[in-house]
Amino acid sequence: MKLIITLIKQYWLILTVFLLTAIAALSLWPAEHLPQVPGSDKTHHFISYGALMLPLALRKPKHWLWIALGFASFSGAIEIIQPYVNRYGEWLDMAANVTGLACGIILARIIEYLAGGYIK
Repeated sequence: MKLIITLIKQYWLILTVFLLTAIAALSLWPAEHLPQVPGSDKTHHFISYGALMLPLALRKPKHWLWIALGFASFSGAIEIIQPYVNRYGEWLDMAANVTGLACGIILARIIEYLAGGYIK
């Protein structure tokens, strides 16, 4: 577990940019061309934004909470843009996204606690 956390902290920026790009692409891709995936739409939003937040919350670079606020704003912008690309913008999706961001932060704190705080 220590190795995984160390790798996440080391490559947090690459992971974050990759996840942000994947979320944007999948959120703006026309719905009829997306594959069917088990689970609810809200669960997908929750998990993807939780995964987006986790590396940032583990690494905690300068102004990381402002970046998290930027992720929430990004989520709102995606919901506003979606009707223009043959998708449906839903504010409940944004609520799932923000909840995922918050849980990503909480999960990072739990991981740090379980790791004993010795992982820098």
